[in-house]
Amino acid sequence: MTYLWATLLVLLNTVWLATVVAGLPGTWLMVVCAALLAWWKWEDPATGQVGMFGIATLVTIVVLAAAGEIAEFFTGVVGAKKAGGSRRGAVGALLGGFVGAIAATFLIPIPILGSLIGACGGACLGAWGFELAGGRKMGESAKSGVGAGVGTLAGRVVKLAVGIAIWLIVAVTAFWP
Repeated sequence: MTYLWATLLVLLNTVWLATVVAGLPGTWLMVVCAALLAWWKWEDPATGQVGMFGIATLVTIVVLAAAGEIAEFFTGVVGAKKAGGSRRGAVGALLGGFVGAIAATFLIPIPILGSLIGACGGACLGAWGFELAGGRKMGESAKSGVGAGVGTLAGRVVKLAVGIAIWLIVAVTAFWP
């Protein structure tokens, strides 16, 4: 029966992993599913039941999920700053990325890809617009916007890599406790 639960967890986590690209909290959904299954199938010495996950595994995936979120959140800001953007451009990148991801989910009806394009484009436009509103020249503002868009894309890639690591840790540990 343990292998059935492990298989279902891996399949569900595969779905959650796909949501990471869209900017949804797929890493946290993987952590929650693993934690719930660990709680339900915790080691019981009285019955001889072996637990599916230990504390070390759960702590590891929580730390990875937190690191992925932090990286994704700040990469657009870092991209804008590295391209010469100001604090105003960084704020524009954050707001634009958030609004763009939501808007493009509905405006670009390509699953997952629409949200990704919207987040990157929104961060770019947000940084560019806020820089222009702050009195910077068009070229400087555009450079900051491109940096924010590229940074946002890099953040999604990093978070996806973290999600893959979480998926692998949970899959391996679920089948070989």
